[in-house]
Amino acid sequence: MGNIIEVSHLKKYFPTPHGMLHAVDDVTFGIEKGKTLGVVGESGCGKSTLGRTIIHLHESTDGQIFLDGKDITNLNRKELKEAREQMQIIFQDPYSSIDPRKTIEATIREPLQVSGKYDKTQIESLTSDLMNLVGIDERLRESYPHELDGGRRQRVGIARALALSPKFIVCDEPVSALDVSIQAQVLNLLKELQIDRGLTYMFVTHNLSVVRHISDDICVMYLGRMVEKCSAKELFKSPLHPYTKALLSAIPSIDIHHPVKREILKGEITSPINPKPGCRFAARCPFAAEACSQPQLQKEVAPGHFVSCCRIDEL
Repeated sequence: MGNIIEVSHLKKYFPTPHGMLHAVDDVTFGIEKGKTLGVVGESGCGKSTLGRTIIHLHESTDGQIFLDGKDITNLNRKELKEAREQMQIIFQDPYSSIDPRKTIEATIREPLQVSGKYDKTQIESLTSDLMNLVGIDERLRESYPHELDGGRRQRVGIARALALSPKFIVCDEPVSALDVSIQAQVLNLLKELQIDRGLTYMFVTHNLSVVRHISDDICVMYLGRMVEKCSAKELFKSPLHPYTKALLSAIPSIDIHHPVKREILKGEITSPINPKPGCRFAARCPFAAEACSQPQLQKEVAPGHFVSCCRIDEL
């Protein structure tokens, strides 16, 4: 079907008193239409910044972003408004991302009003349709966010993201603030919406069990860099990068007959401020060698399986 989103050598740096913080550094990948790319990594690895940079909540420092084959890296105000109708985001915290002074109805209705494409009757009808679509009862139309539980608030956020029928949605840890049972409901809702509407997701999370359930492909990030990318099935079956192996070994297991061998990482985390060339995981990697101090090239070690590690053939 082709890729709906492509990023090429994307970078996002933030100035600090001590230098430039490399939040996203030379990341390249594509997301196929109707598929889900899971982005995982520990806190501070740049996964949320990556998603926000793609949809222009942050402006990129360098690199290119393509939406449906069109370069959307640098847009004027009008072009940005048009692009944002095709790209939306579901935020992590469903309470702080919703205006507490607006009713649920007003929150969902707002994107439709701002777009200027619909009259009053159409807006009312579409608002009701969106509420039904995500499972919000009509009796909650005049409720305020503080009157709802976390699951319903997140459904409001999903409805708002769907209002203008986008093609691509960044899901920025949309279930991490919810109870486990509610997480399953929201994940199933996202899957159903993807099938019904042909949506493409970038699913940002630190929960490997969640990303395995919802993703077609998975990208593993470490300190702003993509260290491994392949299909979800392949990643869990044959992880190759030492960091990916350590992440997967941390997943809790209830199989007492086949205990998981934990990969314990030691050493200090490299500073993301003005980092030196080379592998940023080297300081914690048990296989680090002198060659790791050189820039790491992304290798396709198997069809669709990319790894950034100079020693991958030796491991």
